[in-house]
Amino acid sequence: MSLIGSTQNRQGGARKGGARRGENNRIYAHPLPVIVEKSHSWAGHILGLFGVSGTRVINPHFTGIFDPDTRSVWVVESKDATILWRRGFFGKGDLSRSEPSWRARQISAQRAAAGKYMTAEEIREKRRAERKQFKLDRAAAIAQAAAEAEAAFAEGRESKSSVVIPSGATWKPQQFADESATPPATPGEERSVEFDEESVPDLEHLQLTLQEAFFLAWNLDCLTIIDPTTSEPMTLKRIWTSFQQVHGIPNIPGVMPEIYANRFDNPSLVNYAAYHYYRSLGWVIKGGIKFCVDLLLYKRGPVFHHAEFAIVVIPVYEDPVDQETSPFDLANSQPFSWTWLSTVNRVNSQVQKTLILTYVSIPARSRVSQELLSSPACLAHYTVTEVVLRRFIPARMRD
Repeated sequence: MSLIGSTQNRQGGARKGGARRGENNRIYAHPLPVIVEKSHSWAGHILGLFGVSGTRVINPHFTGIFDPDTRSVWVVESKDATILWRRGFFGKGDLSRSEPSWRARQISAQRAAAGKYMTAEEIREKRRAERKQFKLDRAAAIAQAAAEAEAAFAEGRESKSSVVIPSGATWKPQQFADESATPPATPGEERSVEFDEESVPDLEHLQLTLQEAFFLAWNLDCLTIIDPTTSEPMTLKRIWTSFQQVHGIPNIPGVMPEIYANRFDNPSLVNYAAYHYYRSLGWVIKGGIKFCVDLLLYKRGPVFHHAEFAIVVIPVYEDPVDQETSPFDLANSQPFSWTWLSTVNRVNSQVQKTLILTYVSIPARSRVSQELLSSPACLAHYTVTEVVLRRFIPARMRD
């Protein structure tokens, strides 16, 4: 089981703008919340001679609250949320598209209202208006040059147009259409209002998926999950069972009907098997619903490159009897049409992503003891197989 090598950009997808690349390299330098520092002192060197490791593990422990209704874990401390995002891009802000930046956006909007500067949205609209004006000016200049050329041709003389067609490198937006018009007042002159940044509340929390939360709690041991009913820390065994119980119907906290218990095809197990597989290989994983897939794989993170791979998780039963008796309606467990497959592939090809069909093999209940389901030891019996699907474009693939 190994992730296939990409035939696309080996740097991990299309690279984003480099204006803040150096700053991003500093902020997002660590791929995981747990940091292992190697001692470079003489004491550490001497300890190494005797076989004693001089490394130091920094584990900034976090606390999250399990929410079975949303099937997620909430991290409410802003400091913890910032570290989890900057060290591995875990979770998303519940009031943001990805990074929990709601409070920062509110402060920027307040400053803009006080006349300090323009918000990002205002800057975006200003740039769009400038691009639109540039296109209009260029089209007008091209039309005028063409009219002068036609007139010269009709008169039988050489065309020497004095029209300068603007280019994107030299064109400058005109600040005022009328030179005699009075420049508008600056935002600070119109609305000079002071405000206190501390008055802006931090209402956002970081939402971790169940797969992310269990990876942090089990593999990295840096997350304590609180039971919402007792407000007490949950043991690893309790976390393991609770994350599976959220897929039971009816969803009664702490109770799982017998028909849903002891199933290797529990959606929580299938999804975590795929998540753990790719995360253990060093990929940054985010949700892919925007592109009609289950997961998106980033080589370093969303701030560095666009996602290179789009993953569709497909559960496969070793024993067809388990599928017939399954109470779960697993996504993609039934054969899908070529129309659907072609549509998804087309969508991801247009955004330069390689579509990967990830088959998660569900062990047969007749082969594997159900007692293993009481612990993560059962994950060793799941296998992951990948199939790369690419569009055939004759004009590009003749060689």
